[in-house]
Amino acid sequence: MSELLRSFVEELQWRGLLSDVTPGVDVAMRSEPVVGYIGFDPSASSLHVGSLVPVMALARMQRCGHSPIAIAGGGTGLIGDPAGKKTERPLLTPEQVEINLLGIKRQLSRFLDFDRPGNAARIINNADWLTRTPLTDFLRDVGKHFRVNVMLSRESVRRRLESEEGISFTEFSYMLLQAYDFLVLYQKYRCTLQMGGSDQWGNIVAGVDLIGRVEGAKAHGIVFPLVTSASGEKFGKTEDGTIWLDPERTSPYHFYQFWLRTDDRDAIRYLKYFTWLEAEEIGELERQFQAAPEAREAQRRLAEEVTRMIHGDEALAHAQRTSQLFFSEDVAALSADEILQVVDEAPATDLPASKIAGAGIPLSDLLVHTGLAASKNEARRFIEAGSIYLSNRPLTDPRRAIGLADCIDGKILLLRRGKSNYHLVKIVP
Repeated sequence: MSELLRSFVEELQWRGLLSDVTPGVDVAMRSEPVVGYIGFDPSASSLHVGSLVPVMALARMQRCGHSPIAIAGGGTGLIGDPAGKKTERPLLTPEQVEINLLGIKRQLSRFLDFDRPGNAARIINNADWLTRTPLTDFLRDVGKHFRVNVMLSRESVRRRLESEEGISFTEFSYMLLQAYDFLVLYQKYRCTLQMGGSDQWGNIVAGVDLIGRVEGAKAHGIVFPLVTSASGEKFGKTEDGTIWLDPERTSPYHFYQFWLRTDDRDAIRYLKYFTWLEAEEIGELERQFQAAPEAREAQRRLAEEVTRMIHGDEALAHAQRTSQLFFSEDVAALSADEILQVVDEAPATDLPASKIAGAGIPLSDLLVHTGLAASKNEARRFIEAGSIYLSNRPLTDPRRAIGLADCIDGKILLLRRGKSNYHLVKIVP
């Protein structure tokens, strides 16, 4: 089996996704197909964009001829991993974990082929063994292989020990549980590879060591770099919160806009990380970007590829249409519901329908009512300066009245002062 589709390690390497590996992993994966796994935290019912690197790593691994396992951490999720955490996270109930696992499993199924002949993917819940293993058996069979001084030297543990919060024995034991997962997967499926973010290196090495001690077998680990933006900010976090894969938590429009707003310094790197595009096509996009960065072609392609991958062609088309219309004078072609979805975080003011009926409400009065102007005089100055827009169309007549005919679907008015100061007026009975 030396003619695998391609070297998985080389695939990660050219994409910039290789942070560290155990010696010999590339040789092992070139020699024969291997079984590898990644664990996913069930602290929420949806994965987020920060989960895409490990999720796609499993999918890339499968495309290279190997067999992926996704561990839905129903057992370890009851404990909580201290890696990358400044304080101990709230413990979840088994019922909460089970609900979260269902959402995660649905999302993983978009990436992994569970019916592929020869190397079908698996999703496994580690609660199947962690919640059924007696404590005394675990301490005897697993705990005896760990040395506390070594565990204390792990970066994730040491950082917490140095913090004011400290670390509880519950979280301190997490390393043993993750190592035990690796051992069980080796025993059941001959799984010899564990992957994760670079903050997981200590936990992964602990599992490699445990398999060597208990089974006398060679196992391996691969870790990816933790993704940050060029400005040093945590990837996937915005002023509005986390960017989720669940369309009920983050709409496809906001998801598309998140990628479209990617910093120039990150665009090519993210194309390598988060898309299936090959080196040649990304290289061409990089050349276009260097020649005309203002065109933002790399960001547009990134937004298209990732939105299509997560939400499908129909949602992508809708997000593109909404983006095109919302920032043009054709915004009124959108429905009121579509506009409300786009500017769900914008300030909003209720206006009784009686105030806008008949001759309508003077524009200056409306601006004062919404707070876009502090007084009628200031409103008049804004209007005459051309900085007031209704449905993205400039209003320059201070005597202008706003009536029901100006409303979108009879429900809302979309006002804007300047380039981006949007305000919604909701027409109420």
